[in-house]
This record gives sequence, C-alpha cells and structure tokens, in this order.
Amino acid sequence: MKATCYYQNYREVNLLVIHCSATACNRDFPLSSLRAAHKARGFADIGYHFYITRDGEIHTCRPVHQIGAHAAGWNDKSIGICYEGGLDEYGKPADTRTSAQKCALMDLLRQLKRDYPKATITGHYQLSKFIHKACPCFDAKKEYGQLK
Repeated sequence: MKATCYYQNYREVNLLVIHCSATACNRDFPLSSLRAAHKARGFADIGYHFYITRDGEIHTCRPVHQIGAHAAGWNDKSIGICYEGGLDEYGKPADTRTSAQKCALMDLLRQLKRDYPKATITGHYQLSKFIHKACPCFDAKKEYGQLK
C-alpha cells in the first residue's frame, strides 16, 4: 500500500507587520500605482499581502501562504499589511488613516489573529532599532498590541 502525502499551503506566521504607502494624504495611490512602484523596484508584484485604500477597501495582493516582500529579514514569518497614505499634505510622516481604513484594518487584524493567534502585531519601524523610517506613522504595538 502506498502512503499518501498531503501538501499544506501553510507557513509559520508570528508577525503581522503594518506599513504605510508613504504617499501624501491628498494624493491618490491606488492599487495599480502600488503595483507599478513595486515592479519598478524589481519585485515580481506587490510585496504586501494586503493593501487598504482610503475608502477602506481591503485588496488582497498575495496569498498569505506565500512569503511577502515587505520587511527584509522578517518576510518568511510575517504577513505584510499596508494602508494608503502615511504622509501629510506637506510630505511629512503622519497617521493619515481614514475612519474607513481604521475600521478595515481592525477587521483584518481580528481575522488574522484568529488565523494566527500567536502572531504579534507591529509597525514596520518597530521591527528593529536599525529601521530608520516612520512607517506606518503610528504606534501599531500600542494601538493593536492587546488585540485577541
């Protein structure tokens, strides 16, 4: 009798990393622009797993079982979530999330925490003291750290 091996599309995820697109709050940066920007950087496609536009729509960019390209050194064990914005009208880092984005992000994080209960929620800049950027322009650990 031959043994059957079942392949699972599973990988260990212990981080949910929140990013911003680092674009001005008064300028649209739709999914097509994000894709073009990532391809221009040499990526095969968008490096995040999810992108939340200002209207609160959650766009799935790559399957969660696939390794992302959003946080060098942490991609293999993380899921990347990006929201449109992160810069004020003068180009300075700011929490520019709309109410719709905040609601969508909360809903998405709740679902991901159900799927990956041991995963820690963090902002991109909070991954390491060697990351010198403001992304996602708010304290994700403080805001979502107790989310179950």
